[in-house]
Amino acid sequence: MHRKFIIIGGGAAGYFAAINAAEMHPDLEVIILEGSNGVLQKVKVSGGGRCNVSHACFTPNELVEFYPRGKKELLGPFHQFMTGDTMEWFENRGIPLKIEDDNRIFPQSNSSQTIIDCFLESAKAAGVKVKISTRVDAIEKSRDKFIVKTKSENFTADFLLVASGSNAKVWAMLDGLGHSIIKPVPSLFTFNIVDERLKDIPGTSVPKASVKVLNSKLAEQGPLLITHWGLSGPGILKLSAWGALEFHENDYQFEIEVNWLSKKFEIVLEHLKSVKKEQSKKQVILHSVFDEISKRLWEKLVIAAKIYSDSQWAQLNNKQLEDLANQLTKCTFKVNGKSTFKDEFVTAGGIDLKEINFKRFESKLHKNLFFAGEVLNIDAVTGGFNFQNAWTGGWIVANSISPLTPKGGI
Repeated sequence: MHRKFIIIGGGAAGYFAAINAAEMHPDLEVIILEGSNGVLQKVKVSGGGRCNVSHACFTPNELVEFYPRGKKELLGPFHQFMTGDTMEWFENRGIPLKIEDDNRIFPQSNSSQTIIDCFLESAKAAGVKVKISTRVDAIEKSRDKFIVKTKSENFTADFLLVASGSNAKVWAMLDGLGHSIIKPVPSLFTFNIVDERLKDIPGTSVPKASVKVLNSKLAEQGPLLITHWGLSGPGILKLSAWGALEFHENDYQFEIEVNWLSKKFEIVLEHLKSVKKEQSKKQVILHSVFDEISKRLWEKLVIAAKIYSDSQWAQLNNKQLEDLANQLTKCTFKVNGKSTFKDEFVTAGGIDLKEINFKRFESKLHKNLFFAGEVLNIDAVTGGFNFQNAWTGGWIVANSISPLTPKGGI
């Protein structure tokens, strides 16, 4: 009689674990229970629909630095399976990947559908059963097995993997099994800012800005994007991940300082003084004197520095030059709230990591109960790191569920 491996959650970690388990252990009956009527929805929308598979960081000690929660716990697992292994896994299945200039890894097709098709085809070939619209209502322990109850039928599992992501109902069921749940809060979000300097210029971006939270140690660098509601982009999203708990405690009311150029005030001021000499007859507002700053943003910052629209460089006094340098390097904004990505929603919070054996991603409270992905209190900055956590956890679970010698591995 086949033993059953039941996976709650049809996301990245669940599929990865299911495929590897089915390929490694042919004696297993592998079943994915997906609550919605679709599969791999987060994979579909990730990376702007291109699927940011991972990040080109190939040293475990460096890779863990991108995880605000889970850094210590993931070091060992990343020695077992990490970025290079992920790339090999997909490429062995005919999915070539590419590393972009910012080190994010995408399929060469630039389409998340390529990754979805790979999972669906691999799952089918390995004999994985996928049951959509099968929402779990209860999880019970019966001796050495688990009873997973749904409206349509009950499933008895020899091995149970919970890979349901940020799911309050499933967390409540796990709480009933004795696990501690760290209250989830949003981890990746943009900053809501109402400010004249950002008004009417959505879509404007800078390639490398520095952002720091005033009266805090939080600071990040990266591309910034001006949106209809404030500031976004990798620099802001990274900051939101590291400051998730602090921002939540402050009800998302705080101040930030933006250095649009990531250059020191003194260096920028000297450049402005040299421009004043070299372009004395030109109007200040007409042309940005920094390649990184678009004409639209430049106009806003010039006006904020109280420089008249018809002013020529020669007419600027030292105070105006200093004010403009301040707008470029010490631009302060009041943040009043956040905007989360509903489709790519990531949270800080979940199952307390102290209750997990990370050599197997197994519960310390219940043998053969496993967890992978965002159901755990692990989250990362943007850039493919959350997916890498999912792949690593799923692969280790697949290796841990059976004492039998695997058929093949990856």
